[in-house]
Amino acid sequence: MTRAFAWAVVFVAASTPAVCVLAADNLPAAESRTSPAFTGRGYEILTTKAFLPPDFDQETFDNLWQAWEEPLRSQAEKAGPEERRRMAFSRYGLTPRPDDPAKPQQYVVDAAGNWTMSCLACHQGQVAGQAIPGLPNAHFALQTLSEDVRATKMKLKKRLVRMDLASAVFPLGTTNGSTNAVMFGVALMSNRDPALNLKPGLPPAMTHHDHDAPAWWNFKKKTRLYSDGFASKGHRPLMQFMLIPENGPEDFAAWEDDFREVYAWLESLEPPAYPHAIDEDQALLGEVIFNNQCAECHGSYGDPEIYPNRIVPIDEVGTDPVRLGALSPKHRAGYGESWFNHFGEHRTIADPGGYVAPPLDGIWASAPYFHNGSVPTLWHVLNSEQRPTVWRRTENGYDRTNVGLEVTTYDAVPEGITAGHEQRSYFDTTKFGKSASGHTFPDVLDEHEKRAVLEYLKTL
Repeated sequence: MTRAFAWAVVFVAASTPAVCVLAADNLPAAESRTSPAFTGRGYEILTTKAFLPPDFDQETFDNLWQAWEEPLRSQAEKAGPEERRRMAFSRYGLTPRPDDPAKPQQYVVDAAGNWTMSCLACHQGQVAGQAIPGLPNAHFALQTLSEDVRATKMKLKKRLVRMDLASAVFPLGTTNGSTNAVMFGVALMSNRDPALNLKPGLPPAMTHHDHDAPAWWNFKKKTRLYSDGFASKGHRPLMQFMLIPENGPEDFAAWEDDFREVYAWLESLEPPAYPHAIDEDQALLGEVIFNNQCAECHGSYGDPEIYPNRIVPIDEVGTDPVRLGALSPKHRAGYGESWFNHFGEHRTIADPGGYVAPPLDGIWASAPYFHNGSVPTLWHVLNSEQRPTVWRRTENGYDRTNVGLEVTTYDAVPEGITAGHEQRSYFDTTKFGKSASGHTFPDVLDEHEKRAVLEYLKTL
């Protein structure tokens, strides 16, 4: 792609935001440690107020099944409207709203039937069929949804919008559950001055890669944002997705109070409690081992709780380096001088040199693991040599033995898998930016110690 063509894409993309089956089980409803949080002004704003132009309308969504492959298309044709909607929600990783199951949590649907993506597209998901406030959406199939929307609009002779065109040239996500969100931000920031006025110019070279969303219930523990911790925490960074040309500085100023409410909602979220029995003796042993081996980076969870917000150098942690290098020091510094960072008022780390070791509250629920979502279970996190090369999750299965996704593992993506939507259901760790290497610290533990730590992690 030429840089001139890439600049055109910036404006187009501006509306984007050996085989074995592991033991598994279904989960009962998982409750947060306080009352359920699908309430509050911040949540209401994210589900009812659109900050971008609509992506598609209800008629388009209701006809998406016509773009599906066989035999799914024939099954949908014979199904009633409710079953067809359930099939669509399943295909694209959408969760029904508790108060209005015909609408997804991930999109604002207005009275005219227009659908507009919100932050919850990536940041609201389910585990074992249960939606949990603040859980990353590990099912979200953004690329597949965008391709199906474009095909359906063309069939219905509807006008294509930015997202429809962008998804043809700008990768949105090569594996379901992860997106190219970091590069969305680079593209959108490249045509703004520090005060968010539009400016001419070419975008920088971009390193397209997929990223896994973090658990929002850990937002309150963090003092800095993003996998590398380069940005200071605040409500303004939450607004970067709105950087389409139609939204000017006055719009950002007008919507600040909305995102103060969203910020407050994020701060209120609590991690979900593990819904199954826990071996208390094993967990107590695991706590001792964890505090000796893991707490320096990930914090302690007793009394008092301490979270260090530590950036671990890339040479030390050894996980996939693509995300770290994808943001240049120039981009980070430019962000630091912008409106989002109060024009340099807060500290920005232009070259963080590593990744932040995240808090582990509710870690049982937030699989897959690592910043790129390359590791399907906590057992695989603790056993670096056993991580699968390729894995594919079931829709809603949960692996209670290994704590994480129920997956089938492979030595390579099976032959004959050529359709894009099907390829994206496989996580291939040999691909660029998708390595499951690194974080070998638990290798010093024996199997009994690892199982004890695994039991302890369920309690967090």
